[in-house]
Amino acid sequence: IVSPANANGVVGIKPSVGLVSRAGVIPISHTQDTVGVHARSVADAAAVLTALASGPADPRDPATSEATGAGTDYTRFLDPNGLKGARIGVARNLGFDASPAVDAVMWKAIQAMEAAGAVIVDPAAIPSDLDVASEAELEVLLFEFKADLNAYLATRQDVALDREGYQRTLAGLIAFNQEHAEQELPFFGQDIFLAAEARGPLTDPAYLRALETSRRLSGSEGIDQLVRDHRLDALVAPTSGPARPIDLINGDARSPGSSSVAARVGYPIVSIPIGFIGGMPMNLSFFGPRFSEPMLIRLAFALEQLTLARQPPRYLPSLPAW
Repeated sequence: IVSPANANGVVGIKPSVGLVSRAGVIPISHTQDTVGVHARSVADAAAVLTALASGPADPRDPATSEATGAGTDYTRFLDPNGLKGARIGVARNLGFDASPAVDAVMWKAIQAMEAAGAVIVDPAAIPSDLDVASEAELEVLLFEFKADLNAYLATRQDVALDREGYQRTLAGLIAFNQEHAEQELPFFGQDIFLAAEARGPLTDPAYLRALETSRRLSGSEGIDQLVRDHRLDALVAPTSGPARPIDLINGDARSPGSSSVAARVGYPIVSIPIGFIGGMPMNLSFFGPRFSEPMLIRLAFALEQLTLARQPPRYLPSLPAW
């Protein structure tokens, strides 16, 4: 949700896992998957989130039984003075120090928040080992992708796999892609599919260890500890660097981002346009504990009104140099 929001210069709200039902959505990971919003403004995004999260718990998605915000009107938190008195931590080890241009755009936004009355806690770096958390997260994603995708495919009817005699499983997809490689794999392989298929069930001790490590380092020893120790209302970091052209030869260039820590524990993120670098949009992310959407929307709306950074898209014959 937030990466495409950043690349397209629009608002993205990635809700807490469980706030919005995921029934019918093709899965990647049940600990991270969530249905969210893209919109031109925070006000529009809050209105859509209100509709998405309006229903009761969905028996098709057990995570919704934990939601505390169902039925909330999120447009109530659109306060132009919402930054005043808020304590905001700058997550310096998420997306900073990779690009002077990105840091400069972020610094302007941080100054604007402080001028609007926010208390800026800088630095407020995630205290846990992010490399270990990232390694554990990859294992979790591979295990859960296999299990969740197989469960999803079992519910589908009249799919191409059935019609051509393949199993309705991840293994069936791999075989289908191999047999139709010219159409399905002209630009890339299926390394992630293969790695996921090699994993065992969700009772595997390796999965359980990775899940515990990923959640602990990002949650109780990560975001939760920062919020508690510094009495924060939210954390901020660059969503990512500016969008880059697709490279079918060498693969897409990756910009350091900030979404993984919150994603590992199913915490919400609100990403808003904050500026441009070389003509390409760049977003800032607010994130915090689970079900803290009201506070994040309040802060994001207030900053949006201060900066009015979003610009309508332009259709250019070529990309500007940056």
